[in-house]
Amino acid sequence: MSFLKIENLCVHYPIRGGFFNRIIDYTYAVDGVDMEFEKGKTYGLVGESGSGKSTIGKAIIGLEKVTSGNIYFEGVNVSNKRHKRLSQYSRDVQMIFQDSLSSFNPRMRVRDIIAEPIRNFLNLSDQEERKRVIELLSIVGLPEDAQYKYPHEFSGGQRQRIGIARAVACNPKLIIADEPVSALDLSVQAQVLNFMKDIQQEFGLSYLFISHDLGVVKHMCDYISIMYKGRFVETGTRKEIYTSPQHIYTKRLLSAIPDINPSERINKQRKRKELEALYAQNESNYFDQNGRVYNLKPVTETHFAAIQDTEMGGV
Repeated sequence: MSFLKIENLCVHYPIRGGFFNRIIDYTYAVDGVDMEFEKGKTYGLVGESGSGKSTIGKAIIGLEKVTSGNIYFEGVNVSNKRHKRLSQYSRDVQMIFQDSLSSFNPRMRVRDIIAEPIRNFLNLSDQEERKRVIELLSIVGLPEDAQYKYPHEFSGGQRQRIGIARAVACNPKLIIADEPVSALDLSVQAQVLNFMKDIQQEFGLSYLFISHDLGVVKHMCDYISIMYKGRFVETGTRKEIYTSPQHIYTKRLLSAIPDINPSERINKQRKRKELEALYAQNESNYFDQNGRVYNLKPVTETHFAAIQDTEMGGV
């Protein structure tokens, strides 16, 4: 049973011009997407830069105005509503930002950064609050004395852990993780991702994991949506996306994943060239005359792709 549902979500930005600065066109950052979130599941959102991934996350949490469509949280329409600072929705939907440092107040100690949502939503005494902060630091693998330091005194990986601790402070139902490890070294990425998985199992969280790294998404996500030019080109389970991709854009993304086996490099290069040739020959099967992605069509019960019927089960 889903607790959060998105129906035909659109976020369009006006383009103005002319002497009177009138609206002459729109940028379709998000152009009609549907999603549902169940407890304890991780949903991946993958696409190139500018595809609209982060805009979806910001629209859900209320940082972007929804042009049309609806967002339902536990049956209540929360689209474009001003969420009170102490509302249940603001407590149950949290976000981890890509640039952790800019999301912190540089003049606040870590203790106050993590305690801020606790003070907003939980009526705890000073002693209980201090105990909760120490507990959260322990969960993300930081020592107790870290609470007395400032954000600039930590490495990128440590700051990202602090961001995770702040996000889970009030036991939310959904955490939107916007490129949470893209700026980190590989070894630090693994640590942060493992912390996120451990926390999910402990608290029963759901994640919307936004990334352009298909390797990370494969490790983290139960369901994956591939996004291009503001629309979904394919959605499905992790297995369906990685073993039976249907849309040419998904296939091109998967073919770009580096292979550590040197003997496979030539095969990878050959596969990429074949896909590029296939895309050039059959572009009309994947995009309409305006370059817009077609509507999703069912492949299986859980697998949907934005392709014509003739392309079902293609290369």
